[in-house]
Amino acid sequence: MDISERNYHLKLLEMCDCYLETDFLKQIKGMSGSEAGDPEENAIKYLALAIMHTVSEKAKKLSMKRKGDKVSVKVKGDEEITLPPPSIEQFARISTIMRAILHIEEDEGRLPLALGLRNGDLELQVEVARGQDKETLKIRFPEL
Repeated sequence: MDISERNYHLKLLEMCDCYLETDFLKQIKGMSGSEAGDPEENAIKYLALAIMHTVSEKAKKLSMKRKGDKVSVKVKGDEEITLPPPSIEQFARISTIMRAILHIEEDEGRLPLALGLRNGDLELQVEVARGQDKETLKIRFPEL
């Protein structure tokens, strides 16, 4: 079967697969402050790297939050790790992409997201919320 249209979900899977054998944190740090290239591709890359880093840490939750003009990214497991955040523009694209993948149009929503990664798959629980001057994207991971 040939997929004629590459949608966001497929692009995210491809990006996860592409960077599967790299140092996720090093790649995220390399993106920090860089707006070069395709903004949509950079947003998908950041999201893929953050998800893969969370998986590699065997963490339970990835949280991205924007409050005003500040973005923060935390990985919560046995310890809490702070990742270099994307720019506000990148975070807005990441949020839009995740909402498009899950078909969430309301301000708040929670749905599962299946990620097929080479020889395995993950079912993530994604929660999005936006309000006056703030927005969050939370991804919960299964026990690994």
